Order: sequence, then structure tokens, then C-alpha cells
Amino acid sequence: MNNNEILLSIVSPVYRGEKMTEELVRRISESVSPITEHYEIILVNDASPDNSWNVIRAECEKDSRVKGINLSRNFGQHYAITAGLSYAKSEWVVVMDCDLQDRPEEIPNLYNKAIEGYDSVFAQRVNRSDSLLKRMSSKLFYKFFSYMTETRQDASVANFGIYNRKVIESILAMGDKMRYFPTQVQWVGFRKYYMPVEHDSRLEGKSSYSLKKLFRLAFDTIVSFSDKPLRLTMNIGALITMVSFLIGLIYLIQYLCGHIAVMGYASLIISLWFICGILVFLIGVVGLYLGKTFNQTKGRPTFIVDDKINI
Repeated sequence: MNNNEILLSIVSPVYRGEKMTEELVRRISESVSPITEHYEIILVNDASPDNSWNVIRAECEKDSRVKGINLSRNFGQHYAITAGLSYAKSEWVVVMDCDLQDRPEEIPNLYNKAIEGYDSVFAQRVNRSDSLLKRMSSKLFYKFFSYMTETRQDASVANFGIYNRKVIESILAMGDKMRYFPTQVQWVGFRKYYMPVEHDSRLEGKSSYSLKKLFRLAFDTIVSFSDKPLRLTMNIGALITMVSFLIGLIYLIQYLCGHIAVMGYASLIISLWFICGILVFLIGVVGLYLGKTFNQTKGRPTFIVDDKINI
């Protein structure tokens, strides 16, 4: 099949997807076939510790439209998405997770809305199949995340959606070493639409994202995509300076009026510890940005491909 004929690419990062990949390919094929026979399914194995790559290989042997990419090590979900996007050749690209919480049956609805004139159509999970605690914590997190990155982030929207070629090319052109697909696709802009979709329970196992991993991903993304933490720390420093000046002025007036004979030891120690803590915090934030700049200047590849099938 000529690459120029491909209308639709479906990119899915695979991690611990041994028991889900075959069902994923089957449902995608059944959902996409009524739209076009000229499609490709790109499965990116993110060095999964299970038998995912062999399952992907078997699916590629069944159908040449299924394409496999095996990364040299575990780079992370959003780096695997970037790898898949870099090999996608179609006019429209669907990005979805492999756990089948993103329903392949929604792809025709997303495509039909996209061809009405939208460049990005996001699948909005109105009723998420997650626990109440996870939904509430996710909502609070995304509000904070939106504020810190100065982008619109919605807890009901993740990777799942359909994107025009120009959106994908704009994302790939971003030179950021830190990759986070939802923030990138929001940042590049273009005409967007949010479509309510059904959200299923996870077919097998549980999410590989622990609380620690989520926190680290969020922190790295905030530092990489925005200088707002630096501006906030500058504001904190200015506020502390103003408060310190006012307190110093009050003590000076009290001293001149004879109300203070000996300065208190406790207040002196507390003030020193407080100021030192703030200084260390500010230096740490600046150091993080310097570290990110250092990593960016190394020029290392975003991902490394170990093996490819049908590409």
C-alpha cells in the first residue's frame, strides 16, 4: 500500500499489553474498516517486560497494515507516542491507549466530527470508569496543572482523539526533550472540538502510573513547559522582602520608643531558619531549570528504535 493513500493512522503505545493487544487490533480494524481500507495501526512497544512485542509481531504477520515499533528501552508513554507519530503517514492520526479504556468504536464518531472542519477532536470522558477518589484527585490536579503551565488542561481529556496532519507535524517540530502529549497538542493550537465519549473499565491489570510517577511527570512537565514557577518564586521573594521591611520598621519604631531592650532569641532563630529555607527553595527551583537546560543542550534523541515491522 502506498503511504500517500493512507487516510487514517492509529497510534497506540503498548506497555504490559500482552493480553490486550490482539483484542485492541481486532476492535480497531472493525471500527475503522467502514471509514476506509487505507489505514495503519502503529503499535509502539515501550520495552514492555511481558510478551507484548511477540504479540505485536504476530499481529503484524497477520495484516501488513499493522505496524510494530520496538523501543530499545522503556522511555515512557509519551515518548512512545512521539515515536509512533514520527512514523505515521496519514492525513488523520488517532492516538489512543492500549488498555481499551479508550473505545475503538468511538473512532468513526471522532473522524466524522473532524471532517466537519476541526483540526483536533478530543475524546472527552464524561463518565470515567475510575474510582471517586481518582476522579476527584485528577480534577484538582488538572486545575493546578492548567494554572502552572498556562494551558487548558481538562481531567476528562487524555491522549485519545483524532488529529490532522498539520497538528502532528507541529508537535513533532517542537524541540522539547520533555514530551507530554496532552500539553503539546493544546499548546500548538488550531481548531479544536471536545466530543463526549463512553469510557470503559480497564480490560486487564492496572495502570502502570504510580502516584510517585504521576507526581514526577507533572513536575517535569510544569518545569519544561512554563517559566511560571520562576515567576512565582520571584513574587514570593518580593513578598518576603516587603514583609521583612515592614516588620523591621515596626521593631525600629519600638526600639526608638524604648519598648525593646533585648531582642528575643526565639524570634531571631525562627527568622533565620525561615529565610534560609526560602533561599534554598528558590535556588532549587532555579537549579531545576538549569538542569533542564543542560539536558536540552545534550541533543540526545527523544527515543531509540530497536526493531520495526512492516515499516
